[in-house]
Amino acid sequence: MARDLLDPETVQRELAGVKWGLDGHHLVKDLTFADFREAMAFVNRVAELAEERNHHPDITISWNKVGLRLTTHDRGGLTDFDFDLARAVDRLGEG
Repeated sequence: MARDLLDPETVQRELAGVKWGLDGHHLVKDLTFADFREAMAFVNRVAELAEERNHHPDITISWNKVGLRLTTHDRGGLTDFDFDLARAVDRLGEG
C-alpha cells in the first residue's frame, strides 16, 4: 500500500466509501455507546487494528463517547493508510 499523499479529488472519492468526515487533513469519526465499558471495548478493537497496520489514530474518550482522528503524520496529510484503517474501523460496527 502506498504512503503517498492523496490529492483532493482522490480524498473526496475515498470519502464516499467510508463513514467518516473530513476536518482539514484528518479523517474524523465520533461514536456514542451505551456506556463506558462498550466505549472501551470498541477502543480496544480499534487499537488491535491500529497495531496490525502500524498506523494509529488519535483517540479521545469521554464516558460513552469516542472520537477518532486519522492522518499520516509523517506525510502531513491523508494517504491510503488512513482510508484502509477507516474502512477496517467501519467494519467493526457503529456505536
